[in-house]
Amino acid sequence: MRASFRLGRVAGVPVGVNWSVLVIFALIWWGLAASQFPRSYPDRPVILYVLAGLVAAAVFFVGLLAHEVSHAIVAKRNGLEVGGITLWLFGGVAELHGEAKDPGAELRIAGIGPLVSFCIGVVFGAFAIILAQVGYRGLALGVLAWLAGINILLAVFNVLPAAPLDGGRLLRAGVWRWTGDRTKATIVAARAGWALGALLIALGIWQFLAGVGFGGLWLALIGWFLIGAAAMEERQARMGSALQGVRVSDVMTAQPQTASADMTVADFVDRYLFAYRHSALPLTEDGGRPIGLVTLDRVRGIPPERRSATTLAEVACREEQLVLANPDEQLNELLPRLNECADGRALVVTGDQLIGIVSPSDISRAVQRGSLREHTAGERR
Repeated sequence: MRASFRLGRVAGVPVGVNWSVLVIFALIWWGLAASQFPRSYPDRPVILYVLAGLVAAAVFFVGLLAHEVSHAIVAKRNGLEVGGITLWLFGGVAELHGEAKDPGAELRIAGIGPLVSFCIGVVFGAFAIILAQVGYRGLALGVLAWLAGINILLAVFNVLPAAPLDGGRLLRAGVWRWTGDRTKATIVAARAGWALGALLIALGIWQFLAGVGFGGLWLALIGWFLIGAAAMEERQARMGSALQGVRVSDVMTAQPQTASADMTVADFVDRYLFAYRHSALPLTEDGGRPIGLVTLDRVRGIPPERRSATTLAEVACREEQLVLANPDEQLNELLPRLNECADGRALVVTGDQLIGIVSPSDISRAVQRGSLREHTAGERR
């Protein structure tokens, strides 16, 4: 769910839009302008239907943004960093770095979004009722009524107790408070998400086969997304549990082989490719300060005829993109930051001097050891 382009900042949080938003925006606009509004308010000029549909779709996404911004603001007030907000096909997501410190913080962060959507729906509904009471029957009434309904529906759907919905976070907060076990609470919420996803897929397929319309396919698509996201959350929870108490220094590869930024890709292939078993080499200068990272995937993308004229600095993950870690940092705290670099690696530094590297294989081995440790401890109990 990467942003295809940026809109700017709201409340100090970067806001981006994925290209998939254009698809759902167009579908909402077309559905309202070509079907719902003409059916409910016939004999109006076509341009009015087009404008009403455009306004309704645009305001809906503004409300969706308000939903995510509220999550971000409350998360920041509860000590979490917010990397940004991205609107995409299935709504929006606020990128939170870290975990809520307690069930109360989890409850506040998760609950504010549906509450904001519900309040937006109530406000639009109140305006629609006022217009209806004074006898107005124009398209503006239809726009307000649709915005009221869709925002209240969004709030209700989001509080369903299933991850990754906000309701899943609320369920996790409750189980966490009851059991005192964050990992168990996450697994419960994730499995509830899997169950809801399976139910939506079954319902969607039934609707489609019954000839109700293509809305059933949309339900099935949402269910498929919920199952995938819930499964990912369960895997992450189990990984976090396995890595509990593990420090970066416990898993890093110490004193990794480095290369110079001025070296050509051809020299790198000739001198380094088969001499070392590592698939990533940091670039350093000034006696050990990391300034980049080269991987085999990046080198592979350079055609052979250009390798002798291309330096490693030109193909490396740049200095500002590097993920730097402290050796005493908890590995669980590092994992979310690894997504910031496309190469999925972190360089371990003391001061500004490179002392190690953490790769996906290092993390995989740590997870396997941690899982084995948990299994052994469980058998002893």
